[in-house]
Amino acid sequence: MSILERADVVVIGGGVAGCSIAYHLAKLGITDVVLCERKQLTSGTTWHAAGLVTQLRATRNMTELAKYTGELFSSLEAETGQATGFKQNGSFRLAKTPARFEELKRGVSMARNFGLAADVMTPGEIKERYPLITVDDIVGGIWMPKDGQVNPADVTMAMAKGARNKGVRILENTKVQRIVTENGRVIGVEIDGGLLRADKVVIAGGMWSRDLAADIGVNLPLHAAEHFYIVTEPMEGLQPNLPVLFLGDECSYYKEDAGKLLLGCFEPEAKPWGHNGISEDFCFDSLPEDFDHFEPILEMAIKRMPALENTGIQLFFNGPESFTPDDRYLLGETPEVRNLFCACGFNSVGILSSGGVGKALAQWIHDGHAPFELADVDVRRMQPFQSNKTYLYDRTTETLGLLFQMHWPYRQYATARDVRRSPFHDRLLTIGASMTEAAGFERPGYFSTDQISSHIEYSYGPQNWFGAAKQESLNTAENVTLFDQSCFVKFRLEGRDACAVLNRVSAGNVDVAVGKVVYTQWLNERGGIEADVTITRLGETSFLIVTIATSQTRDFSWLHRHIPDDAHAILFDVTSAMPMLALMGPKSRALLEAVSGEDLGNEVVPFGHSREIEIGYGRVRINRLTFVGELGYELYMPTEFALHVFDTLVKNGSPFGLKHGGFFAINSMRMEKGYRHWGHDIGEEDTPIQAGLGFAVAYDKPIDFIGRDAVLRAKEKGVPNRRLVQVRLAGGGNAPLLYHEEPILRNGQIVGSITSGGYGHRIEASLGMGYVSSADGVTLDFLNSGDFEVEVACERFRAEVQFKPFYDPKNDRIRL
Repeated sequence: MSILERADVVVIGGGVAGCSIAYHLAKLGITDVVLCERKQLTSGTTWHAAGLVTQLRATRNMTELAKYTGELFSSLEAETGQATGFKQNGSFRLAKTPARFEELKRGVSMARNFGLAADVMTPGEIKERYPLITVDDIVGGIWMPKDGQVNPADVTMAMAKGARNKGVRILENTKVQRIVTENGRVIGVEIDGGLLRADKVVIAGGMWSRDLAADIGVNLPLHAAEHFYIVTEPMEGLQPNLPVLFLGDECSYYKEDAGKLLLGCFEPEAKPWGHNGISEDFCFDSLPEDFDHFEPILEMAIKRMPALENTGIQLFFNGPESFTPDDRYLLGETPEVRNLFCACGFNSVGILSSGGVGKALAQWIHDGHAPFELADVDVRRMQPFQSNKTYLYDRTTETLGLLFQMHWPYRQYATARDVRRSPFHDRLLTIGASMTEAAGFERPGYFSTDQISSHIEYSYGPQNWFGAAKQESLNTAENVTLFDQSCFVKFRLEGRDACAVLNRVSAGNVDVAVGKVVYTQWLNERGGIEADVTITRLGETSFLIVTIATSQTRDFSWLHRHIPDDAHAILFDVTSAMPMLALMGPKSRALLEAVSGEDLGNEVVPFGHSREIEIGYGRVRINRLTFVGELGYELYMPTEFALHVFDTLVKNGSPFGLKHGGFFAINSMRMEKGYRHWGHDIGEEDTPIQAGLGFAVAYDKPIDFIGRDAVLRAKEKGVPNRRLVQVRLAGGGNAPLLYHEEPILRNGQIVGSITSGGYGHRIEASLGMGYVSSADGVTLDFLNSGDFEVEVACERFRAEVQFKPFYDPKNDRIRL
C-alpha cells in the first residue's frame, strides 16, 4: 500500500456532524484535518433532514449541547457569508391527555433548572398564536421561544466553508475503503491510491458507520429506518415565522417551509431499511413512497389542521436515517481502538445536536478527554451484542416511534428482548417475575400476585407494581429476600502486578488481606468518578471486580487501558461464567448457616469480607455487602451450579420467610439508604468529596493513584461548594414522585437538581438525591438554615434536605 500523505485528523463523512467536527477542530487550532466524503457533502441523510432546532433534552449536558447548536447557527452566516436559513421562531408542544401534559410540565421545570425559557400554555393561548389548528381536544401545551429551524444543507455548507477558510481539506468523491490500525491504535485510512496516515480518525459516516467500524472489530450499533414527511403546495395564512409544532400524541410535527407546510412523523411501528447493505451509488437518494404507511398520520393531521384537506401535496418524501438501540447517539473514543472516535447514529436529532457534538468531540480530541460528562451518548455504554443485525432490525421498528411516544418512568422496550437471560430466568418467570431490561439482561422488576399484574401500567405517579415493591421491601426489612443480580458485571484481574495495577487505578487501597472486599471509585485525572466498583481480594495475585450492567464495556476498557504494557496482569470478563444472587434481610445469615452448616457470625464474616461456603453440592463465594441497607450477602457461583444453589435456598427458605424481590424494590431501598448509582448520582464530573464518598479514598496509601492530586486539592480547600444531598418530600404517600432533573430550591432560588428518585416504602416517603451548590460552601448550617422545595411539573413541594440517609443513618442494620 502506497502512503499518500498524513494529517493530524481524518474525518470520515461529509454530513452535518462531520463538517461540524472539522469546523470546530479548526477553531481549536487543529487545522491539519482532512475530511473524506464518499460522494458529495450532505448527500446521505443531512440533505433531507427536517431541520428542527430544539434545545430541551433529557439532561443538563445534552441541553447545553443543543443550546450551543442554536447559538452557533445564529452566527454562522455572519462569520462565513453562507446563508443558513436559521430562524428562532419558537415551538409549541401540545398535549391531548393529562399524562402528556404532566410530561410537558415536568419538562418546563427541567428547562428552568437548565436556565432555558419555557412557559405553560392554555389551549386558548395556543390557538391565538397558531390559528390554523383546532384545540378542542387539547389539554394544554408548552412554549419554547428559543427553538427554531434551519436549512440543513445550507448550515452544513456554512460549517464546511468555515473549516476550509481555516485550512481544512475537504475531499469529495473520496471513499474510505477501510480504517487502518496497528497494535490497537488507528494509524490512518485507506482510500483510492493508498494510505492516508493520521494520528486520529473520526467516524461520522451516518448509516454507513456500523459496517465500516465492524470491519476492524469496532462496535457501533445503528440501523437505518425510513422517515416520512410531506411538503404541501403553498398555503394561505401560513406566516413565515409560524412556530414549529410538535404533537406527540399524534406522532407528528409541523414546520413552515417557504410558504408551504412540512408535516413529518415518528410513527409507532417504523420500517427499518438497508438491512442487507446500502447501494454504492446512494447519493441524494429517496426511498419508495408508502402512502398507506403515512395515511393514518395524515388523517389525524387533517383533523388537527382542517386547511390541509383542501391543500395539495407537492412532495411525498421518504428518506433513511440511522437509529441506535436506545435512541441516543454514539460519541467519543471507541473502546476497541485508541485514537479512533465516532459521532454517528443520531436518531433524527443530528441537526439540533450537530454544533454541540462538533464542539465537544473537537475538545475531546484536543484535550484527550471529554470536556464534560457525556455518559448519555458515550459509545462505551454499548454492548458488543447490540451490533447484531437482527437485533438492530427488530429494535429499530420501535426506537423511531419512541421519540414521540410518552417518556414514561421505567418504560421498558418491547422489541429485541430476551437477549441475555440468567440461569434463574425460567424459575423466576414461573413464580411471577415481571422482567425488566438493562444492557440486554432480563432481570426481575417485581413479582406479580393475584392482585398485581405482571404487565406494567405506566404513570408519573405510583405504578401498578408499587404494592409488590412495598411487600418486597418490607419483607427484606423483616425477613429475607432473594434477588437475581446476575446482570452485575464481573471481571477477574490476575498476575503478580494485579495489586499494583488496581491500586494505581483505584482511589481506595486494595492491598488488603485475602478475603477483604473494598468499595472504591476509579477516578480520572480531574478527580471525577469514572467507575464505582467493589473489589474482592481472592488471593495474593487474584482480584474480583464487580460493577453495574450498563458499564460493562466502559469499565473493562478503562481498566484495560491502564494496565502498563510491561505489567504482568491479565484482565478477563467472567460475567457469563459467574451468576450472582443477593440474599438480603435480617434472617439472611440464619438461612445461609442452615444450608451451609457454617458459622457465619460477625467474627467469622464481618461486613466487607468474603469467603467460600458450600450450599448443597455447590461451592459459593459469599461477599457480605448490601445495596439495600439490611444485613445481606452477595452469592457468586459457577453457572453450572447456579440452579442447584437457587433451588437449595428456595427449598430451605420458608421457615425464614424467604420471598423474591426485584429491582424496583432495590431502587426504593437504595434511595432510603442514599446509595449512589453511577451515571445518575455520580459520574465523570463529580468528585468523591462532592459525592460524600471521601471515606472511600485512601489519600495516604503508598502508591499514587489516578486523580489523587485533584482530590487532595479539593480536600485542602475545605467545605465543597457543591454536595450531594438526600431529599425527602413532605406529605408521605401524597407527595409526587421524583425521577431526575427536578429543580431543588432554597428560599425560592434554584440551588441544584435531583439526580435520581424513588419511593421509600420502609419510611413511606417520596425521596430523591441531588446536588446543591453554594458559593460559601454546602455546610450543615446551609442545609438547616434554609427552606427547601422541589419543583415538579411547575408546582413546588416542601422538602427536607440532609447529608445522611433517611433510613438507618448509623448503619446498625447492616452490621447485625
